[in-house]
Amino acid sequence: MITKMGWLVSVGLFLVVGSAIAQEADKEKIAVVAAEKWLATIDNGQYAGSWQEAATYFRNAVSKEQWVQSLQAVRKPLGKLQSRQVLSKSYRISLPGAPDGEYVVIQFKTSFENKASAVETVTPMMDKDGKWRVSGYFIK
Repeated sequence: MITKMGWLVSVGLFLVVGSAIAQEADKEKIAVVAAEKWLATIDNGQYAGSWQEAATYFRNAVSKEQWVQSLQAVRKPLGKLQSRQVLSKSYRISLPGAPDGEYVVIQFKTSFENKASAVETVTPMMDKDGKWRVSGYFIK
């Protein structure tokens, strides 16, 4: 009886863990779509629009003017997008220096007109309205 009970507990735990992993994978997929849509706004030179579409946390940390100036200084010189593909994605509930919440850290292997090899790190978060919105963006 104990062996059967142990087996049932093990199966139950497996199902719970498997379900959680599937939910995280679904969240990662949705967050990647949101990140790609947001990056397309930047690729089209709509820097103010990218600020408007960013997470509330992002907009509270950086003014629209600061964001536009930063992108003009850093992103614009790279030129037009040539290619972009997902390198990695990772669901997190905690990030250094940020409030606890739901995040997906995504790294893209990106090629621009004036920089053949770059890594863009985009971090969407679950915003207060229940939508995934970008809360962080870095280019290396």
